[in-house]
Amino acid sequence: MELPQDFKDRMRGQLGDAYGDFLASYQEERTYGLRYNPLKIEKDRLCALFAQMQVALEPVAWAEEGFYYPPQVHPGRLALHEAGAYYIQEPSAMAVVELLGPRPGEKILDLCAAPGGKSTQIAGRMGGQGLLVANEVIPSRAKTLSRNIERMGVANAYVLNETPQRLSACFPEFFDRILVDAPCSGEGMFRKDVQSRGEWSLQQVAVCAARQREILSCAQQMLKPGGTIVYSTCTFAPEENEQNTKWLTDAYPQLELEQCMHLLPHQQRGEGHYAARFRKAGEWTQRGPGKVKKQKAPQKLPYILFQDFIHEVLEPQLADWYEDCLAQGRITAYLQHLYLAPDAAVATDGLKVERAGLSLGSFKKKRFEPSHALAMALRPQQVKQSMELEEPERYLKGEAVAADGQAGWTLATVHGCSLGWGKAAGGMLKNHYPKGLRKNYAIS
Repeated sequence: MELPQDFKDRMRGQLGDAYGDFLASYQEERTYGLRYNPLKIEKDRLCALFAQMQVALEPVAWAEEGFYYPPQVHPGRLALHEAGAYYIQEPSAMAVVELLGPRPGEKILDLCAAPGGKSTQIAGRMGGQGLLVANEVIPSRAKTLSRNIERMGVANAYVLNETPQRLSACFPEFFDRILVDAPCSGEGMFRKDVQSRGEWSLQQVAVCAARQREILSCAQQMLKPGGTIVYSTCTFAPEENEQNTKWLTDAYPQLELEQCMHLLPHQQRGEGHYAARFRKAGEWTQRGPGKVKKQKAPQKLPYILFQDFIHEVLEPQLADWYEDCLAQGRITAYLQHLYLAPDAAVATDGLKVERAGLSLGSFKKKRFEPSHALAMALRPQQVKQSMELEEPERYLKGEAVAADGQAGWTLATVHGCSLGWGKAAGGMLKNHYPKGLRKNYAIS
C-alpha cells in the first residue's frame, strides 16, 4: 500500500521505535466489524444465527455490542441487516460511545452524526428512553443518517440538518452528553479507502484542525454543567487530536479532561481512532422550561383513525401506552402525517428537521396507514399479528407472499426482527415494503 510521504515522515517522528510495527500493519488485512442492535435482537440470538451460517463472530474487547466478522462474509447483503439487527461498523469506532457512556432518560446530542454508526449505538444504550438529537450539516448525509435511524428501529430521535452555530443558539446548556465525532483528515481510513489517501495533505490536516475547534466551541455551549462531552476523530494527527484537546481545556477552563484514548492499528485490532472525554464543571440547576415543544389541539378525525388502528393492530398494553401519549400531547399531526415526539421533546421551529421523532403513519381516504418507521420500531410480541417470512428476500423485492389464515395489518419479520408491514387478505400478504428500499437480497 502506498502511503503519502509526508504522512510517513510525521508518523515516524510520532512513534519512534514503534514506527516499523505501525507501517507493517498496513500490509495486513483490514478489520471488519458489526455491532448488534439491542433494540431489535439479543446478542446471543445474533451470534447463534451467524453460527448457523458457519460464521463465528469474535467479540470486540472495547465495545459490549461489537464483533469482528471474517472478510469473506458479506453481512450487508442479508435480510437481517435490512431488519436492523446489526450495524456494520469499523471496530475502533465502537470505542467512542463506550467512552461517552450514554444512559436511558438523558438528553444526548450527536453533533456530526452521519452516517449514523455512533448515533444508533447511543440509541441502543438509551433503550428508547430520553432524547437523542442526531445532527448532520450536509443534506445528503442527513438523509442517509435518517434512513439508518429508521432501519435500526430508533423511536426517540430527532434528525436535524443544521450548523453547529445555529444549534448552539437554540440549545444553550441543554444536553447531558454530547458527542463530537468531528470531520477529520481520515488517516484511520487509509487501509480501507484509497480516496482518503489521495486526498490527504498536511494542509488538509491544518484545515480540519481549525474547523474542529469551531465545532467544539459551539458544542461546549450546549453542554449542561456536570455534563460530559466526547471529542473523537479517526485520524492520528496531533494537530487534530492532542493539540485540539489542549486547546479546548485552555479556551474553556470549565471543561476538565477525564480520559484520553488512542487506538492504533499496530497495537489494537482496528483501523484506529482517537477520543477524549471532558466533564463540565458545576451542577445542573433548572433554568426554566427552555425551548419546549408547543402542544397543538388534536384534529379529531386523524386521531380517531389512529386510535382505531392501535387497538386493532397493537397488543393492548402498547395500545394503551399510545393512548397515554395522545393525552400527553406527544402525538401530533402535520399535514396528513402523525408523529410521536420523544418524551423529552423540544420545539424545532426554524430548524431544518429531517426526522421529527417517530413517524407513525399517514391518513389516506379516511383511513390510517402505518409507516415503515413504526414497523421497524416494533417487535413481534407488541402486535396482534406477525408473520415470520420463510423467504424474506422475496418480501424485500416487493413481492406478495402467502399468508394463510391471516387478515389485516401484519408485521413481517425475519428471525423475529421486524422488516415492515404487509396487509393480509385472501390468503396473500400484500407487500407494503417501501419501494425506494426494494432490492435483491441473499437468503438469510
